[in-house]
Amino acid sequence: MNGKSILKTGTIDAEQVTEDLGYVRTLIANVILVGHPAGGDWVLVDTGLGPTVTALEEEVDRIYSRPPKAIILTHGHFDHVGGVITLAEKWNVPVYAHQLELPFLTGKQDYPPADPSVGGGLMARISPVYPHKAIDLGDRVKGLAEDGSVPFLPQWRWIHTPGHSPGHVSLFRDCDRTLIAGDAIITVKQESALAVVSQEVELHGPPAYFTSDWELAKASVLKLATLRPKLAITGHGQPVSGQVLQEGLEYLARHFDKVAVPEQGRYVD
Repeated sequence: MNGKSILKTGTIDAEQVTEDLGYVRTLIANVILVGHPAGGDWVLVDTGLGPTVTALEEEVDRIYSRPPKAIILTHGHFDHVGGVITLAEKWNVPVYAHQLELPFLTGKQDYPPADPSVGGGLMARISPVYPHKAIDLGDRVKGLAEDGSVPFLPQWRWIHTPGHSPGHVSLFRDCDRTLIAGDAIITVKQESALAVVSQEVELHGPPAYFTSDWELAKASVLKLATLRPKLAITGHGQPVSGQVLQEGLEYLARHFDKVAVPEQGRYVD
């Protein structure tokens, strides 16, 4: 990518990818900033890990000097909602997620436990310690509109991309074919600690240890491939664009059963 790096520390790594699109890597997961820093409405997509919430808040304040209009959640796994309660309360902003994700965000239903047998890496093996209990945002969280519109982002639409979680969504801007994929696709082998550290870009399906419906995950990748995105920012890994993205996504879609679905596991069958 040609984005301008704006901060690199041991806690977070931030980059402005385009004039109105940036991301902050919070240890292992990305938080997306959508909107021009110079003015106008902007929205935070996901909130990363809980221990990084203070550093994330400081970086957001530095870039925008104003709170977002809302927080959009691609899904509710622990590494994407770690700071959401703190930030939503401090900024006094609403949180939006797919209707099917609301039980996990209102304390009504826990996610299925992680499967440490898939992926063959350290991140997968230690996944049983990752939180999978529901959080409770109460009436602060709202369901996304059924028409696909995204609050405060008129050029964007949300796309239901389940499999990694029931209400997982990705965001797409048709005018320049920009994709915020969440964990429907990622650009790092998240099961491997070495890959997470090196951040070498390669297209992968969703993190295997928390993916509970592989048929839906495959359908979601096929759906995203038909969009032919030119730029993608994913929930894990670095942004990817151009030929690398298009060829990688097409290959992943065609060979999903072979390259993404584990040979065995708690949720494979």
